[in-house]
Amino acid sequence: MTTIARDARIAGAQRTYPPRSAVVSWIFFDWAAQPYFTLITTFVFAPYFATGIAPNPATGQSLWGFAMAAAGLAIALMSPVLGAIADASGRRKPWIAGFGAVLVLASCTLWIGKPGDPSIIPPLLTAVALASVGAEFATLFNNAMMPTLVPPERIGRLSGTGWATGYVGGIVSLVIVLGLLAANPETGRTLLGFTPLFGLDPISRQGDRAAGPLTGLWFIIFVTPMFLFTPDYPAKRPVREALHEGLSELKQSIKGLPQQKSLAAFLLANMIYTDGLVSLFAFGGIYAAGTFGWHTIQIGTFGIMLAIAGAFGAWSGGKLDDRFGPKRVIAGSMLILLLALAAILLVDKDSILFIKVAPPTPGGALFAAASERAYLVLGCLIGAAGGPLQAASRTLLIRLAPKDRIAQYFGLFALTGKVTSFIGPLLIGVITAVTASQKAGMAVLVVFFVAGLALLMRVREN
Repeated sequence: MTTIARDARIAGAQRTYPPRSAVVSWIFFDWAAQPYFTLITTFVFAPYFATGIAPNPATGQSLWGFAMAAAGLAIALMSPVLGAIADASGRRKPWIAGFGAVLVLASCTLWIGKPGDPSIIPPLLTAVALASVGAEFATLFNNAMMPTLVPPERIGRLSGTGWATGYVGGIVSLVIVLGLLAANPETGRTLLGFTPLFGLDPISRQGDRAAGPLTGLWFIIFVTPMFLFTPDYPAKRPVREALHEGLSELKQSIKGLPQQKSLAAFLLANMIYTDGLVSLFAFGGIYAAGTFGWHTIQIGTFGIMLAIAGAFGAWSGGKLDDRFGPKRVIAGSMLILLLALAAILLVDKDSILFIKVAPPTPGGALFAAASERAYLVLGCLIGAAGGPLQAASRTLLIRLAPKDRIAQYFGLFALTGKVTSFIGPLLIGVITAVTASQKAGMAVLVVFFVAGLALLMRVREN
């Protein structure tokens, strides 16, 4: 592994940055990690779990919400501590490797998810939660490498390009699953009209289940360039010393937050709107499966369209970030998300904004119903806004946080992104379980975006 020499600030020496190959290799981390979010938590495995493994979609949405809540709580408790240790020890890659291994092993375990077998639900949800922990922590330490790669005025473009590349990776992985692996159980054909590769059985939903192992293999292949070509910080001190120093610095940072009003307001806003965004993405496919009766091919096609919108939004959002600042990008993205979510709640299979329309015809053409097309448009708006929101959030943190404790503050960033992240899925799960209504469960997310936007208005960019 290569390392970055400590800044030579003697006589105003100008900082140097690694070559383009190092930056491109770092960007491909987002490509490597994205299939977990695209294939497992959003468009393939989560809807399959709700409609093929759980007793019914509402119960599936509820159980999935509880699993995501447990993972979010674990991430919230551990993120700032791990970030502080990483800053004190100086290394990022060992942490990425360790949590990447958790992601890979847990994702591969999802192959056991046979349809109609309730006994498999507890270990399956445990694996999903562990994969979430691995993906989030690996991402935390990858984010902390950003300030060492490009000058400050290019951070927004780097972040946006990373998110856009991740979305493209998600699209490619989704096309592979839908076009070559997952088939309609009734026709035995994939979206592209092929029989599944490797003899995967459509009846036992092996194509859907293969999303787990594919996610693990994908991560191993595409994260490798980052380990080979992107420089890491040099080791500063042993782990035990780093633990003591890191926890001490973390304590001081938390105590100092009241004096850093903009940073504190941003972290609080991030805590709320990230919870809403993650919950919206996590349950969007499940909601569509229950509302329209979509299966893997319909949901996956919708996912491809949403990811294309997300890639374009993240890329353009990165350019807007450098030009207008991340705060404006975040605020604009949240307004779009809020309006799109409110509209989605007024779309049902036989109505759009209280106007009656013809419902989807069983066995009919793909997305032939007006309500389905309305859902597609609104979903693409959510995808286009979600990418810039997440990319600009990490660049705003870099602008606000002390540069010598960036991993620690990314830990706090992850903490605020996860400390209440169990609340969104938990509320969706509880409200859905109590009302037996997916729409009622999703409606709670409106509050998250309104509150997050109000808090963001109190943030001043440096």
